[in-house]
Amino acid sequence: MSKEMRRFLWYALLMMVFFAVLIFTIVPRLNALLSTKTREGQRIGLGENMVQAKIVEIVEEGEVILGEISQTYQVLRVEILEGPWQGDVHQIEYGRRQIRPEGLTMRVGDKVLVQVDQMPDGSVNAFFIDYVRTRSLFWLLLAFIIFSVIVGRGQGARGLLGLLLSLWVIIGFIIPRILQGDDPTWVSVIGGFLLLGATMYLIYGFSLKTHAAILGLLCTLVFTGVMVSFFVNLTRLTGYGSEDALYILQHSDITINLRGLVLAGMLIGALGALDDLIITQASVVFELNDTDPSLDMRGLYQRAMRVGQDHVTAMINTLFMAYAGAALPTLVLFTLSGQGFSDLINLEFVAEEVVRTLTGSLGLISAAPISTAIASLLVVHRRRRAENNLVKSPTESSGPTEDL
Repeated sequence: MSKEMRRFLWYALLMMVFFAVLIFTIVPRLNALLSTKTREGQRIGLGENMVQAKIVEIVEEGEVILGEISQTYQVLRVEILEGPWQGDVHQIEYGRRQIRPEGLTMRVGDKVLVQVDQMPDGSVNAFFIDYVRTRSLFWLLLAFIIFSVIVGRGQGARGLLGLLLSLWVIIGFIIPRILQGDDPTWVSVIGGFLLLGATMYLIYGFSLKTHAAILGLLCTLVFTGVMVSFFVNLTRLTGYGSEDALYILQHSDITINLRGLVLAGMLIGALGALDDLIITQASVVFELNDTDPSLDMRGLYQRAMRVGQDHVTAMINTLFMAYAGAALPTLVLFTLSGQGFSDLINLEFVAEEVVRTLTGSLGLISAAPISTAIASLLVVHRRRRAENNLVKSPTESSGPTEDL
């Protein structure tokens, strides 16, 4: 068997393990969290009776005017595919009473999510909720995995396993600890360190470069956590600016520190960018040392920071664009509102995004000098130890010769 074939089979085995763990570990855990029940038995979610259904017939199509918008509506007959009403056939409406996206028309065979409710008189009604996107998302995931393995080879496969580990830490550690009432800030710091630390070792191996990156990560996470906590308190964010947070409070008897939840979200949001910047700075330091072993710690630090300054600038812009893209509908709403900037920025849900962006950027700015200094210190220390060993080696070997 050729070397290329063995490598391909190794990657295929890794992907099989990846899918197996994803299907049997992450998905059930995620389903359990999404269907979390309070101690009174009340279910938190879109609805206890939301099930999948298959369109078996298009009963009617026509035009309807909602406000000033003219759109096509459909009356569909669907067959319930799961739950206590499995096999029942119901009639639902699509686009008759709500604005529907243009160009998305239902066809026979499509799968949809419907809400099935039993009325007080015993009759059962079904209502359209959303499309079933499971298969489409699966093909997207498969394309992501294939491209990662083709381009990244072994490191790409290890990166996918690291992604799986990240999901497991967030779903299996961070969220349950927060729900149990632990401080979300320190849970996120510890969880983020465990998450990225294990991922770095998995992807980059057990080496001095990885040790340096992990030490830099720990210091940066602590600094970022302190900064986030300080500015959340300084700006008096309460956590009540999020509709999701208010929904949790209204439909659950679980006591959650909403301010801490905001802190945790800010820290977790910055983890990916921190990972990228820290490992890059550590790699730059080690490559500079291999290129010119005569550089002292100061020389290594100064040259690596020239790269770090460019990297920090690009990453801050990337972080801002990511947050701006996620908040684009809100920005459009602000533009149409006609309110002044000073009025809008004082609203909590706006101020929260500003604090999120700026504190995340503070973490990135601090990551470059911290990780570069630690990597420079470790690489110079290793070099000096190697030089000392070379000096001691001839002396130790000459001693027995003289005795003889």
